[in-house]
Amino acid sequence: MKDLIIPPALKQGDTIAAITLSFGAAGLFPNRYQQGVRQIEESFGVKVIPTPHALCSPAEIYNHPDWRLDDIMWAFKNPDIKGIICNIGGDDTIRLLELMTDEHFAVIRNNPKVFLGISDSTVNHLMCFKAGIRSYYSASLLFGYAENGGIPDIMVQNTKKTLFDVVPIGELPHSDTFIVDYVNWGSDEQPKRPRIPTEGPRFIQGNQTVRGRLIGGCTEVLMMMAVGTKLWPAPEEFDNAILFLENSEERPSPSFVQYWLRNLGAQGILKRINGLLFARPGNDKFVDEADKQNWLATYPKFDEVILRALKEYGREDLPVVSNMDFGHTVPQLILPYGAMCEINPVAKKVSILESGVRERE
Repeated sequence: MKDLIIPPALKQGDTIAAITLSFGAAGLFPNRYQQGVRQIEESFGVKVIPTPHALCSPAEIYNHPDWRLDDIMWAFKNPDIKGIICNIGGDDTIRLLELMTDEHFAVIRNNPKVFLGISDSTVNHLMCFKAGIRSYYSASLLFGYAENGGIPDIMVQNTKKTLFDVVPIGELPHSDTFIVDYVNWGSDEQPKRPRIPTEGPRFIQGNQTVRGRLIGGCTEVLMMMAVGTKLWPAPEEFDNAILFLENSEERPSPSFVQYWLRNLGAQGILKRINGLLFARPGNDKFVDEADKQNWLATYPKFDEVILRALKEYGREDLPVVSNMDFGHTVPQLILPYGAMCEINPVAKKVSILESGVRERE
């Protein structure tokens, strides 16, 4: 994998831009947006401001991918902006690609700064990757940092260590509980959601410690970009990498994951990587309690299809960790693209061996 430019660390007092690059949820749910802004400012001592079009309506956002690209350029060019966080994901960030030129990628490369996002923001992460800078797969402002009852402490501590500190991140923590219950962001009532116990990461294959640089994202979005788009990484970018994958709240089935892994196998990517990290599967609102329990019962089936696909492509040696705290789950840890990651299946540890950011000049 090519070396990436590492953005400078964030500091208290910095200004962070909140950006909308797909679904216009921040304009649709202004109270949720303000809750996220307040909790980020209180937890990290920064100031959050919207980009020029961040709070536009969903229809305006959808109809103007050019506005969204303008906002990216505004945020990266503005020297007063030290970090950028996506308000939410969506499903059509890929439409920005036809508008992007070499000059747009040059603006990103020449103004490296912390960029945070999840889900459809996978497109933006691969924009940063193509431009040659590190970005950070993380919670969005509305999903995660605006969590009812406050940002989970594990996320606060992980965010500070990854984005505000320049020491190696070290072993990734894991939460004993997670959240799946749905809350209507448009309701006046925003209760603290109940937590469900979890056993934590599952080390389902491999017995040798491996290292590699992190690359990955949301499976559905990666599938949209796979092969032929200007953002899909060259095969050699996956050499000796640690690939991380996660599913969205649309609840794709284990079969979908198997199809996607077979696609990676057919491209030769599964032969190239050193390890695989798979997040706790995402979820949407449930019809009833039985629906929720049925969905939770599918979680181990993802392990089965992952192992089956790896066996099909001769990677029964590949270390694999599932049920991790990143992606469409709360709490969520930050994964910095290009950072050196270590999987130790014997000690059952996943660690990031370097700092997430560099000293500010």
